[in-house]
Amino acid sequence: MKSMQKYLPVLLLSILLLAGWQQKWWKSAPVPSSPGSRPVLAPGSNVSDSGVINNAVINRHSHLEYTKHAICRMGCRQVTTAEVEEILAAGKINMEKSNPADRPCPTYALEGYSSEGQHLRVVFAPCDANNAKVITCIDLDKDWSCHCD
Repeated sequence: MKSMQKYLPVLLLSILLLAGWQQKWWKSAPVPSSPGSRPVLAPGSNVSDSGVINNAVINRHSHLEYTKHAICRMGCRQVTTAEVEEILAAGKINMEKSNPADRPCPTYALEGYSSEGQHLRVVFAPCDANNAKVITCIDLDKDWSCHCD
């Protein structure tokens, strides 16, 4: 009986570590907790083995509203509204630069090349199914001098 008491803390610690590892493994799987809790994927999009969404979560045909900051950044980086719309239509979501939990609206950073050859990151905030705000626009290849408020 004494030898069993000696190993009891080790056994309990092992069980706790195993339970913690299992909990982490379960959380990493992209399993919805309820209908509608998982982002709706756009046609042709997929979720990689790591659970990262490659192309989804934003209506690619949203009506765009430009913030004052976005207009200023687009002006100094010589980006047109047509180029922003190209990125919305064909850009890839960079989940490392996105924040789906952002409030009042989630933010998604889409990246791609415009028809003018600029490598752009545009941050969108889809507040509802048909509308999105353009938060900012970044040229990933060139450092432009901007003086925005």
